[in-house]
Amino acid sequence: MLNTLKTLAKSSILVLLLFCAKSTIAQDGTIYPLETPDEPNAIPLGTGGVDDQPASETWFRQWGDPMARNITVASLTPFLPEPGKANGTTIIVAPGGGFRWLSLKNEGWDVAEALAAQGITAFVLKYRLHPTPESLDGFRESMNRTFDAASNPAQDEEPRPRPVQRDLSDQLEDAEAAYAMIVERAEEWGVDTDRIGMIGFSAGAGLTMHCTLNSQTMKLAFIGPIYGGMGPVKVPEDAPPMFNVIASDDFLFRGQFGIIDSWYKADIPVEFHLYQNGGHGFGLGNPNRTSNRWFDAFIHWLDVNSFLTAKSSE
Repeated sequence: MLNTLKTLAKSSILVLLLFCAKSTIAQDGTIYPLETPDEPNAIPLGTGGVDDQPASETWFRQWGDPMARNITVASLTPFLPEPGKANGTTIIVAPGGGFRWLSLKNEGWDVAEALAAQGITAFVLKYRLHPTPESLDGFRESMNRTFDAASNPAQDEEPRPRPVQRDLSDQLEDAEAAYAMIVERAEEWGVDTDRIGMIGFSAGAGLTMHCTLNSQTMKLAFIGPIYGGMGPVKVPEDAPPMFNVIASDDFLFRGQFGIIDSWYKADIPVEFHLYQNGGHGFGLGNPNRTSNRWFDAFIHWLDVNSFLTAKSSE
């Protein structure tokens, strides 16, 4: 029964992650084909493929950023601090994209580089995705249909029906494999296994929460859902501290504080930043938005909680 309640709560979070992108796409709906880039440091996780996926992985560019879809091979890309700067704290970064594409630069590589500059050992998780049409035109059309059906303004003031449950078993397996690899190679990468956290953006925030609520193998020291779903959840007794960020003009917010309230009532440390503006999908930030300071706040939160001070070797 407990797992059922967890799954229902998470599904409400995860499917809503698709809805919010409509307003962002309206700014520039142009999707350009992109040749698959080299990922020389990506390490395959060996978690298998995707059922009923006839299409191969393809890339496209939108809003100036490279993105990938139809991912069937999960991988982990390390972003290591400069020699002598590492403090042992490690973060798995999960980009977003509604589980149908991954915004790998804006919500992955750029974030990991910024973390590494702070002495944090960062890893971008390229997790498997649900299938999308093979052609780029078919992908555009499928996205437009999804967003048009999901963002009817007439329903904004009315309760939405419970969304269809998503199967995130592939994504959870990928995250658990990433965590296991980091622990196994901890000495090589300078990882303090007591200080491994996870942050995610949009759908990646949903995956972060899914791991927190369901994984039996990941022992996360902290989590950071960034502009993820805000509905209430059943909090595990051993849940980690949470740093949570969203903008008030994000489609996902809708005046909800459920997840914050859940953590607070469970008496587990939580820090919450509700920004005046920023919309959805802002990554490290967009010009002239109050949400641009979230990363500084996150680093300060890690520092105050003693995650940025290297442990003594004695």
